[in-house]
Amino acid sequence: MCRSIKTLRPPFAEDVTEIDIQAAALQYVRKISGFRKPAAHNAEAFDRAVAAVAEATAELLASIEVRGAARSAD
Repeated sequence: MCRSIKTLRPPFAEDVTEIDIQAAALQYVRKISGFRKPAAHNAEAFDRAVAAVAEATAELLASIEVRGAARSAD
């Protein structure tokens, strides 16, 4: 769906920043809304959606367990 969004979990990405999460959220919202930049009357809804997706993404990345990651450190 969003080919330009990169995977943000190990082993694909070790040092994920807030900027990485925000960029992925923005790309997702752009894709599903069909707007690269929304009109002024839609900007607030667009920005809220980006913030919600970024928050959910950060929560997901903090919560998931990547099995086998400990073994590769040995």
